[in-house]
Amino acid sequence: MLGAMPKLHTGDYELMLDLVVAVLESEDPDDVWQLVARNLHRAFPCTTVISVALRPGEGAGNTEGWAPEDIGGMLDDVVERRIREQYPLIPYVAARERAPVIVGDLCDNWRQSLWYDEARRLCGTTQQLGLPLPAGDGTLRAIVMGRDGDFGAHGIAFATRVQPLLLAADRHVRELCRLREAAAVAVAAGARKAAPDDHGLTPRERTVLGLLAEGLTSEAMGRRLAISPHTVNRHLEKVYRKLGAHSRVTAVSLARTAGLVV
Repeated sequence: MLGAMPKLHTGDYELMLDLVVAVLESEDPDDVWQLVARNLHRAFPCTTVISVALRPGEGAGNTEGWAPEDIGGMLDDVVERRIREQYPLIPYVAARERAPVIVGDLCDNWRQSLWYDEARRLCGTTQQLGLPLPAGDGTLRAIVMGRDGDFGAHGIAFATRVQPLLLAADRHVRELCRLREAAAVAVAAGARKAAPDDHGLTPRERTVLGLLAEGLTSEAMGRRLAISPHTVNRHLEKVYRKLGAHSRVTAVSLARTAGLVV
């Protein structure tokens, strides 16, 4: 289905770096997939980008991000309708397949299908590229990119290279959500009387601090966040400096006193 992977260009890696920076600088996890969609829309380029979360067993799902902005209104019911229609990408993702795939290659007579007709009529899309994002949390995630014309070998190669970054973004988002929920529980229980001083910590540094409070080693944090232990230690050095701490124990103690972790 996919041929030999061609080499990427310098500009491709610059676009991937832009994507990483956009994700890490976002302080609101609810906005991350919208940022991802906008960056992918520019990177390929393509006609549409839709990030979806699927729960086929419940017959439910939702869009988490899309580009361009003006297609948002037509997505209100499309995901759950695609689940009912057994859109070809859904069983592919449900089978834990990971490779980016041209959706038309997953079914017979793609160009005679209702999915093709609707995408072409509404968005001018004639080919769709599916990018599975297996999360391991019971929800099936994928990004679907549409284009008028073929993605070609270079487009598939770029999708393959960017996929690990998107998986890391997914883990980053879920970790930020977990920390936000934990903070909300602490507030509800009266553990914090006022909003804490964040000491100038970045979102990624707060994520690392939260994992530090759980007792994870640098190696375990690196595996959780899909970064190297060396990068984890660089984040920790900045956390220590901003908190005025000199050890893990002191950093966690100061962070708990400040209400940054529970």
